Amino acid sequence: FPNSLSEIDLSNKLHGKLPRWIGNASFLWRLNLSNNGFEEHVHLHGNRLRGTLSLAFYNNSSIVTLDLRGNNLTGSIPKWIYTLSSLSVLLLKDNHFHGKVPIELCKLHSLSIIDLSQNMFSGPIPSCLGNLSLPIQMKRILETGFYGPSIEEDESTRIMIGNLEMDSYYPLSYLEEVIEFTTKSGFYSYNGDILSYMTGIDLSCNNLTSHIPPELGNLSEIHSLNLSHNKLTGVIPSSFSKLQHIESLDLSYNNLSGEIPYQLVELNSLEVFSVAYNNLSGSIPKPKAQFGTFIENSYEGNPFLCGDILHKSCSKTDSPSTISTVSEDKGEDGLIGTYDFFVSFLVSYVVVLLTIFVVLYINPYW
Repeated sequence: FPNSLSEIDLSNKLHGKLPRWIGNASFLWRLNLSNNGFEEHVHLHGNRLRGTLSLAFYNNSSIVTLDLRGNNLTGSIPKWIYTLSSLSVLLLKDNHFHGKVPIELCKLHSLSIIDLSQNMFSGPIPSCLGNLSLPIQMKRILETGFYGPSIEEDESTRIMIGNLEMDSYYPLSYLEEVIEFTTKSGFYSYNGDILSYMTGIDLSCNNLTSHIPPELGNLSEIHSLNLSHNKLTGVIPSSFSKLQHIESLDLSYNNLSGEIPYQLVELNSLEVFSVAYNNLSGSIPKPKAQFGTFIENSYEGNPFLCGDILHKSCSKTDSPSTISTVSEDKGEDGLIGTYDFFVSFLVSYVVVLLTIFVVLYINPYW
């Protein structure tokens, strides 16, 4: 029965949990959830949902996870997204969203995982994303080992966790919510304790432009940052050296230029690193700790990068600036040489004429 449904209208001021079977309705393409108060985790990935993000979830302070991956949703992320004040996980991967990444996301202080990859977002990356930090609720989880509202609230409240229904107060080890996220060149599922620690941002495979905000270096707790396959320009911020917990950093397939900041060798937790296919130049940072484990494919596609890993000596490698300077020098030298030639020729010609004139004047019989 559920699998045969193509349209569902639940706009009737409903509360509680979104029915589990909705997420498995493979033929569903239209779902109206407006004027409701659904709570906690909303998983609707892998359906055929079309249209835009309407007001279905507007001002819902109970939603922690919003998973709409792998649908056919269009339009932009609405500005009211900030009203989802408890939102911790936002997964919009593989849709047809466009427009700018809204700065309203920066108002969601509980956000720990953002996946906007494989869409059509454009414009700059909001610098305010650098203000996101480990949420207060997560800190309380790590300190107390419990997840849920404060102890003064009604302990009889029941919440849905994946396919289980449990009391609001339970040890963290019983947390069965599963989040899927791509990092370290692989697709991983996170739940339990690991999910509590996991933080990541994936903006890959969009049309983002301009430079990478240095403010992203303030995300000291982040574990994964993927900005690959965009149209980003400018340099790699040296502030990335402050990403002390970063395990995966992918900046490949952009238009980044300049040198790779040598400060990045201090990232001792880094396991996967790629700046391939950009316009970077100069020497690859000297191998140190984790940086000594990265191979050639982390740097390939940058013709002006040099170093032992690329089997290219830096002393024999010209950077774009060097080539430009040499070309300009050659051009200037060419102009100077031509000018000197004509001056020398003119002076020589005048001297010869004067010599002939003097000789004829002294000896008119010649």
